[in-house]
Amino acid sequence: MRKVAYYKGCLASLSAKELDISTQALAPKVGLELLELETVTCCGAGDIHEAEPDYYLHLNARILAYSEATGSDTLMTVCNVCTLNLRQANHQLQGDEALRERVNKNLAKVGVPEYNGTVEVLHFLWLVAAGDGYDLLQQAAHKGLKGLKVAPFYGCQILRPSKLLGFEDPDKPSSLERIIEACGGEAIDYPAKIKCCGFPIIQAREETALQELIQPIEQAKEAGADAMVTPCPLCHLSLDAWQTKLKKQTGKDFQMPILHLSQLIGVAAGLTDSELKFKRHIVSVDPVLEKLSV
Repeated sequence: MRKVAYYKGCLASLSAKELDISTQALAPKVGLELLELETVTCCGAGDIHEAEPDYYLHLNARILAYSEATGSDTLMTVCNVCTLNLRQANHQLQGDEALRERVNKNLAKVGVPEYNGTVEVLHFLWLVAAGDGYDLLQQAAHKGLKGLKVAPFYGCQILRPSKLLGFEDPDKPSSLERIIEACGGEAIDYPAKIKCCGFPIIQAREETALQELIQPIEQAKEAGADAMVTPCPLCHLSLDAWQTKLKKQTGKDFQMPILHLSQLIGVAAGLTDSELKFKRHIVSVDPVLEKLSV
């Protein structure tokens, strides 16, 4: 069992609790022991990074320091935005000794353990898409997704900037497809799977955001997908909850079920209803479950 520090972030703690619940239930089946961080805060998303870059650094250094304190060399995330922020802060601090000393001095004043830059930030997706995690995933997915056509949606901040993330080709990713197929499903290809979901601009420019959002859902629907899967709770929020906004704006009622990555694998691994928490979704997942039960 691989021990990893587990940072679930804001959404999995609040509006997307089903992501945390399904991740914790699935983890042992794919060889992961989660050491949950209890005293951490938001990573700052993109807002604090842009408005207060020094505060953003301290915020993420604090999370990384508590991760190191678990004794693990890996910090696992379940959010694209958290992954990018933490990897960027880690990279910046590791490469600047003076900055690291200043940040540590400030954090020590409020009782935070020393940050040394010894953990690697890895998304859950990366841990199960390759190596031992992938082998265990194949074993765990005994129930399978036979007959289910699934459209992967990566979003943007799990792929770009590739120098900071670097797990796979940002223009031709394949990790989600590998997982879908390992679970017995059919991966549906479509151009918009690597586009932005529109979340960063929904408050300022809703119409523009919805123009971004409709592309992956419409393309996935036209390609014959029964459902979509995403490794990001912000993308999930956009794709799932905002289908009602799309219906009002366009008159198109897609009714496309959107699954978190841990839920997709969880279905294939036989997790229970109480572990999957599909009732928390806006768009019903019942058509997916009905198709798999035939």
